[in-house]
Amino acid sequence: MHRVTGVRFKKTGKIYYFSPGDLNIETDDYVVVETARGTEFGKAVIGMKEVGDNDVVLPLKQVQRIATEKDKQVITENHEEAAKAFELCSKKITEHELDMKLVDVEYTFDRNKVLFYFTADGRIDFRNLVKDLASVFRTRIELRQIGVRDEAKMLGGIGPCGRMLCCSTFLGDFEPVSIKMAKDQNLSLNPTKISGLCGRLMCCLKYENDMYEEAKHELPDMNEKLNTSYGKGKVKGLNMLERLVQVEIFESGQVVEFTLDELLEEGAVTAKKVK
Repeated sequence: MHRVTGVRFKKTGKIYYFSPGDLNIETDDYVVVETARGTEFGKAVIGMKEVGDNDVVLPLKQVQRIATEKDKQVITENHEEAAKAFELCSKKITEHELDMKLVDVEYTFDRNKVLFYFTADGRIDFRNLVKDLASVFRTRIELRQIGVRDEAKMLGGIGPCGRMLCCSTFLGDFEPVSIKMAKDQNLSLNPTKISGLCGRLMCCLKYENDMYEEAKHELPDMNEKLNTSYGKGKVKGLNMLERLVQVEIFESGQVVEFTLDELLEEGAVTAKKVK
């Protein structure tokens, strides 16, 4: 077992485990840690706990110290410098006539590196741009191409539901989303209805997908023929959330709504459909 604390470097970024050593780190404490890209400033979002070997990447890096007011001031200054770097880099991109969109600029805590995040449709030859930036900032320069979902996560915004984007408020990682999820939930397949600000399928399609898959497994299929207490009929509609089945009775043409439990009791559907 390893004693760790979980640290985030961005509001909704991934959580990384570090060894707290002899420090007494509590949730919401700001800390300075050593990472693969140098000294970094982060926030402890998981208090100290014990985890197994399979839950961490060994060797664990150490938390150097709990952040001081001076450390927090450095972060404020870095943000101010990053804003200036953003303006300068935008001008340089225009000068070099590069088909790329600058999204964000970030300094490492110790200012040993400045990272420029951008989006582009394809590969970009930015070697001359890097030379120009290096001559101005006189530090290590890294240009990192990101996807449109990452862009939305960084910039934030308001989704079609009227709330702030999930990716920019609480989603740590993106999960795969497929058009099949929209079909299973009987949603409109109109791209404008099921796409987020990033232009990709909305992340929230994933939230209830497991429940819909379970319901699909339990309920009869559309147009499946059933023997009910009203006579023979076929399935004309399904309410996945409430486990309701609408059956059109052949003899009367009447559409009758049954609960799944009622159909099971009547023997209209078999229990083998239920997990």
